[in-house]
Amino acid sequence: MQQIIGACPHDCPDTCSILTEVEGGRAIKVRGNPAHPQTAGVLCNKVSKYTNRTYASDRLLQPLKRIGPKGPNAKFESVSWEQAISDIAEKLKAISRVDPTHILPYSYAGTMGKVQGESISSRFFNKLGATQLERTICSSAGTQALNYSMGGKVGMKVEQFANSKLIIIWGSNSITSNLHFWRYANQAKANGAKLICIDPRRTETAEKCDVHLSIVPGTDAALVFAIIRELVLKNAVDLDYLEKYTLGWDLLKERAMQWTLDKASKVCGLTELEISNLAHDYATTKPAAIRLNYGIQRSKGGGNAVRAIVSLPAIIGAWRSPAGGALLANSGRFPTDIQTLQRPDLLTGPTPPTVNMSTIGQALHVKSHQHSHSTPHIKAVIVYNSNPVAVAPDSSKVASGFARSDLFTVVLEHFQTDTADYADYVLPATTQLEHWDIHSSYGHTDVLINKPAISPVGQCKPNTQIFRELAQALGFDDPCFKDDDQALCRQAFEKTLPRMSFETLLNKGYYELDVPDAPYASGNFGTPSKRFEFYSERLAELGLDPLPTYIPNYEPANPGAKYPLAMISPPARNFLNSSFVNVDAIHTSTSKSPYIEIHPKDAKERGVEMDSMVEVFNERGSYHCKVEITQRTRPGLIVGLGIWWRKQGLNGTNINELTSQELTDFGNGPTFYDCSVQVRLLNSK
Repeated sequence: MQQIIGACPHDCPDTCSILTEVEGGRAIKVRGNPAHPQTAGVLCNKVSKYTNRTYASDRLLQPLKRIGPKGPNAKFESVSWEQAISDIAEKLKAISRVDPTHILPYSYAGTMGKVQGESISSRFFNKLGATQLERTICSSAGTQALNYSMGGKVGMKVEQFANSKLIIIWGSNSITSNLHFWRYANQAKANGAKLICIDPRRTETAEKCDVHLSIVPGTDAALVFAIIRELVLKNAVDLDYLEKYTLGWDLLKERAMQWTLDKASKVCGLTELEISNLAHDYATTKPAAIRLNYGIQRSKGGGNAVRAIVSLPAIIGAWRSPAGGALLANSGRFPTDIQTLQRPDLLTGPTPPTVNMSTIGQALHVKSHQHSHSTPHIKAVIVYNSNPVAVAPDSSKVASGFARSDLFTVVLEHFQTDTADYADYVLPATTQLEHWDIHSSYGHTDVLINKPAISPVGQCKPNTQIFRELAQALGFDDPCFKDDDQALCRQAFEKTLPRMSFETLLNKGYYELDVPDAPYASGNFGTPSKRFEFYSERLAELGLDPLPTYIPNYEPANPGAKYPLAMISPPARNFLNSSFVNVDAIHTSTSKSPYIEIHPKDAKERGVEMDSMVEVFNERGSYHCKVEITQRTRPGLIVGLGIWWRKQGLNGTNINELTSQELTDFGNGPTFYDCSVQVRLLNSK
């Protein structure tokens, strides 16, 4: 029996260090690395069953070529790697001779590794001169919010939450998506801390907190303004911190003073007493910490909501304590050498156009006569580390775009996903147990190494190797295409973290960054002014509101409207976007088939009973599923847990049939949680 050190490929945001037990060349079990302080031997239910995914009976093990129509009933035949690479290369050559911007990569976080994510693949598309992908589907609005307010994605060290006396968990179901933060929160609670959860849904996390505030989706900024007003009235602001280390406080205060408890209560769906008590707790309990996550920024005003929330620690001077402040992401701590890994210098021609991955449905419907630098006509898509037909918004448009007979599509995958059904070629990729990689985290501050525990199953190849072979077939002879995966792991941080010994990393599995316990105790923010910027001159120059503001949803819930119910679609507890949906071993009795949660009041008005079959619909599409009637959700809100593959849906759709391609206030992010629908009973149960 061997134990091979690795890393979870999913930054959820825990990025756990894992140990894979191997016997006779076969992975027997995956468990958390007890020597890694952040992991502490504990894995989530999904990754603890990772061997079930690697050895799944439906795993793709050889290259496939489609031999019939595209779509859910597509048929494929096995081909050799030589034929697949040759055919794909010839097709890309023909397209690129006319215009390489007709070719588009589509990828995201199927693995968060620096190597199997964007290294050789980026070099390949840069050399090709392909259209570039704006990768926005998860966190771009929140990322821009942090940049404009704080100057980067840097927050509290997660372990410091154990020492907080008040923890506000804002828009995060930490038990399911941030398990190791939850351990620190529990330590704080055991030491007398108060835990408050702000979330439209009474999540598993909310149930374990002292207080749950069921806010109307998309109204977080309004709640923040009411809190700020109460802080001012209670003389609970830190005037010294505000004067020394912030910019624009007087202007922000003037805006916040317009938000009375009554006004905010009507907007947010909370009582005046709930808001007042929250402000009182935040004003009087020190150190106070906020853990927010990216669900907050998936509405029209999502970027401004994040700007507003992260303003709070600066107002009360919470940053003075290591256990005070806020944490959305610590990605900015990691100085990844993007220039070396991705080689943007290989792009020697004109700068290609850019396609936003969140509006891929629109992009794939641009006609050839509409082709321009801003709106390229896409003739080929190479998909890796993503499943856009299932996960992108307005999925009927996405599916019809991929269904185009003139679109050449290549998909690197582990399974026959919704997107793979539309591929001309499906190439079998390795899982995390079968390749090299190196990882950072947005939840903690450790670099992790992933060593292959087993040889690739079947004919599977790492993403890097597939793109090396495509590069060779296209005649790309730059030496960088010959860098092997271990070399790429070294390149990720070799220049930027010279004190990190790669040999020690290989043996230990992780490297702890040397970061301050209280990063903003004396200001020193990453903004141009080096202060926390309530007022952002950079936003003003873009013609945007320089102060945080409340922006109502595109589709607010309205009882008198055609589509009167708001809908949010957070991940189901045992899913991670669409990555684990087909792994039976992680399913529970409540995740065997698609369903929505609906409040008893809304169910009664529609004649819906527990386990009824319903249609959830709006002008974009229709989704059939079961119903769970529950107090977890609030009146006027349904919760569509996801993300199921479309082919697993009862009418061949999933929850993203209903979401729109509208974008956030800044960051060009998707608005998954800004969606209105109606629900009606289907005839059969």
